[in-house]
Amino acid sequence: MSSLIGSLVPLFRRSFLQLTVTRTYATPKAGGALAGSKKKKLGKLGPVVEKKVIPVETDTTRLVNYVCGSNILKQGEDIKIQPDSEYPDWLWKMHVGAPLTLEEMDPNTKAYWRKLRRMALQRNNKLAKLKKF
Repeated sequence: MSSLIGSLVPLFRRSFLQLTVTRTYATPKAGGALAGSKKKKLGKLGPVVEKKVIPVETDTTRLVNYVCGSNILKQGEDIKIQPDSEYPDWLWKMHVGAPLTLEEMDPNTKAYWRKLRRMALQRNNKLAKLKKF
């Protein structure tokens, strides 16, 4: 009799555990994963955005005498353009054209060495892409 009870106890435990354990971690939530959020209807190209009309200055005297668009505040006025003698000398010596090549730059400047390092990094990155693993 005790052997019969001994063999039934593991079966009873196993069946009891199977009946009581319910796994709910993989069940879907009611209404889907985004039940509370509202989705906007999008067209084929995305949401429709209205374009802002930015006023353009057309007054020629104002364009010649002021830096139009320099005032970002609600009150005030754009900056008035001063004569060239009022500005520092370094302003007129600035390079504003196409970037200089390495041959055109002075090797005694920090910009030369930064450009040289950048070019070397770009070259190494291109060579690394060509490597086959």
